[in-house]
Amino acid sequence: MPTFSAPDGTQLAYRVIGEGDPLVCIPGGPTDSAYLGDLGGLSAYRQLILLDLRGTGRSAIPDDTSSYRCDRLIDDVEALRKHLGLPRMDLLGHSAGTNIATQYAAAYPERVSKLALIGPSPRAVGVAITGETRRELAQLRKNEPWFPEAFAALQAITEGTGSDWEAVTPFSWGRWDAAAQQHHTAGQPRNQEAVAHFAADGAFTPERTRAALAACEAPVLLLTGEFDLNSPPVSSARFAEVFPDATLVVQPGAGHYPWFDDADWFVATTAAFLRG
Repeated sequence: MPTFSAPDGTQLAYRVIGEGDPLVCIPGGPTDSAYLGDLGGLSAYRQLILLDLRGTGRSAIPDDTSSYRCDRLIDDVEALRKHLGLPRMDLLGHSAGTNIATQYAAAYPERVSKLALIGPSPRAVGVAITGETRRELAQLRKNEPWFPEAFAALQAITEGTGSDWEAVTPFSWGRWDAAAQQHHTAGQPRNQEAVAHFAADGAFTPERTRAALAACEAPVLLLTGEFDLNSPPVSSARFAEVFPDATLVVQPGAGHYPWFDDADWFVATTAAFLRG
């Protein structure tokens, strides 16, 4: 597994899958990139450069825990670009990783050719997702056998009276079957210190980021699932308005992992965007 050095000397690892023009991929979590797989077969069209975020997977644990903060992780992405020798790059982020990708595009707009935000988290640009929005979207799943227990947990969380996040997990997949349950287990963050510091004070400066993104001329794809409570379509639409050139796509029947729910649909849509 190839490695490179971050600006603070931390050794970071990445995986390379497929051939063709490189697509740098930033996972969510924060966790390693293993749960992304090959993004449903996207590696048939692009060479995927899948970064293990610092302190996860085969990337080293940093000496300075404050370097886990989201805004500081953009330095790792820039170091990876330089390591790969790319004057500009196509960049893909998933979930919390879209906050890193968004802030990278704000800091280095001239370095981004295309930006794909999958299951986009709008926190970096200050778009709030209300509990009411999540509960309304959850009602689309009311005929699922697991719905009563999961919705009760969701309602308690959004009303501030509960914290059973595991119970709401089925909402994250278009189908909650054995394969989805296995994918969920495999993708759980292992480094809780990285999780705790990711959104620490100062990690997000929404007004500054929004202003900077006005200079980002790269085409942007925001792809979210029809059922995605983490990235509701209505919130993703507001997120899309921040960019000068953005397209919002809602994948039918998908949750927060659209390449898992319908790989063919996801790959066809994403590859078409990347081809331009």
